[in-house]
Amino acid sequence: MNDTPRPHDLLWGMTPTQLPTDAPAWARQALAAGQPVVVRRALVAPGQIAVGVRGTRRDQRYATVMSVNRVVRCMSPEQLVAQVTAGDLPAFRALAVLKPVFDGLERPWGVTGSVGFQLATGVAVARVESDLDLLLRTPYELPRTEARELQQLLDTSPCRVDLQLETPAGAVALREWAGGSPRILLKCATGARLIENPWAPGEMAA
Repeated sequence: MNDTPRPHDLLWGMTPTQLPTDAPAWARQALAAGQPVVVRRALVAPGQIAVGVRGTRRDQRYATVMSVNRVVRCMSPEQLVAQVTAGDLPAFRALAVLKPVFDGLERPWGVTGSVGFQLATGVAVARVESDLDLLLRTPYELPRTEARELQQLLDTSPCRVDLQLETPAGAVALREWAGGSPRILLKCATGARLIENPWAPGEMAA
């Protein structure tokens, strides 16, 4: 477990009583069932973590904060890789096929989104139409030529695969970095902005 939870980590320990009074009933039910919350990107007060509660439907997402001292367990997307098994849904089939490819990249990678949540909890939130959401830790630059080759491979998968590159400055979509645009969208705690290279020294310090 990391000292500081990172975006997409799953955290256990939050209870319905810690939600604001206007939180939806489904969010309270999810926490009452012992489900984890997902770390999100946002600036929060010291001692707090920006998190999101996930429901069983795609439109059930609730943003809130969690006290650091309430965390009893943390699971990263990388830890979910060990639990990958083939399944009937296209997203799980794609994951089983892509696992050896990502294992060979020699960069940490993990599973997020509905598939990651289902692997961690056993709650059936993935659907036939679900995308496969992955992340790749890229502390040093991934050349655009390699990004294009990887994106071409992902495009042959049984479902849409959205891969997020976790850079020192924040997250960028592989699909954008592999494209020809001179500027791409960077997501970080302060929001989103267009940049040229997330590994550039000036961006790393941002």
